[in-house]
Amino acid sequence: MKKTTKIITILIVTLLIIISIFIISNKNTDPIITSNPSIKYILNREEIIITNDILNKYMPDSHSTTTTKYFGNGVEGDFDGDGNLDTSFIVTQTNGGSGIFYYLVATLNKNSGPVGTYGFFIGDRIAPQSTNRDKNNNIVINYVDRKPGEPFTTNPSIGKSLVLRFDKNTNQFGEVIQNFEGEANPDMMKLNMKTWTWIKTVYNNDTVITPKLANKFNLTFKNNTFSVSTDCNGVGGEYIETNNKQITFTKMMSTLMFCEGSQEAEFSKSLGEISSYYFTSKGELVFNIKMDSGVMIFR
Repeated sequence: MKKTTKIITILIVTLLIIISIFIISNKNTDPIITSNPSIKYILNREEIIITNDILNKYMPDSHSTTTTKYFGNGVEGDFDGDGNLDTSFIVTQTNGGSGIFYYLVATLNKNSGPVGTYGFFIGDRIAPQSTNRDKNNNIVINYVDRKPGEPFTTNPSIGKSLVLRFDKNTNQFGEVIQNFEGEANPDMMKLNMKTWTWIKTVYNNDTVITPKLANKFNLTFKNNTFSVSTDCNGVGGEYIETNNKQITFTKMMSTLMFCEGSQEAEFSKSLGEISSYYFTSKGELVFNIKMDSGVMIFR
C-alpha cells in the first residue's frame, strides 16, 4: 500500500513539473507586453504607458475612462536606421463609447534605452488580419473594413492594406501611397469610390495647413449627402454637384463637443468655400477654393 501511494505521489509531482514546463515554454515572452513605465507612446496628444497590457486613464473633463490595450501583430525591424532592432505593434483604445480605435506604434531600441513613438490611427472597429514588413522596410497592415457610407453596425467585409514608413525626424509613421490600377486614373475616379483623407490645404499666399493628427479628417460621399470625421466632432450635410465638377457643400451641421486645439473649425470653413474639384493621377481628390484662393487636397 505504501509503495502504491509513493508511486502515485511521484506521478503527481512529475505531472506538475511537466505542466509547469509547458506553461513556461508557451508563455508569451513578447517584450512589448512586459511592463515598462519608462516607455511612453503618444496617442491623440496624450502620453500613454502600456502597463501589464492595459492602461486605464481617467479623464476628468469627460467623466470617462480611456483604456489602452496591447492588441498584437508585432513586427521587428530597424525602423529608424540606427542599427538596432525595433518592434512595431497594434494597440486599441476605447473611452467608454462603442468605438474601438486601432493604432500602430513602435518601441525603438535606442542605445540610451527604449523609446515609444506616436500612434498612427488605422481605423475604428476594423478587423486587423496580419502585419508584416516588406523589402523596403515598410510596415504593411492588412485589415477588413466597411464599405464607404456603411454604418458601424455593419460587419467589416472589405479587405484593405495600409503601407506605413517610419519618419525618425517626427517619430511617427506615415502612409506610403500606392498607385493601384484604376485608382490613379482620373477618368475612372468618383467622389463616392472611397473615404477621402485630408492631406493638406494650400493657399495662394504660400500658406500650407496640414492636420496635426494624421488620418483624423475623413470625408465620405453617399448619394447627395456627405459626412466627415474630424479631430473632434462629426460633420455632415448635403452637396450639390454639376456635370462640369462644380460642387457646393450645404446644410452643414456638426456635433457640439469642444476640443482644445482642434482644427475642425478651420477645416469646415475651407470646406464651405469649395467651388469645384478634380482628380489627379496620384489618386488625389483636389477641391478648388472660391476666388482661386487655394486648394484642399485629399487622398
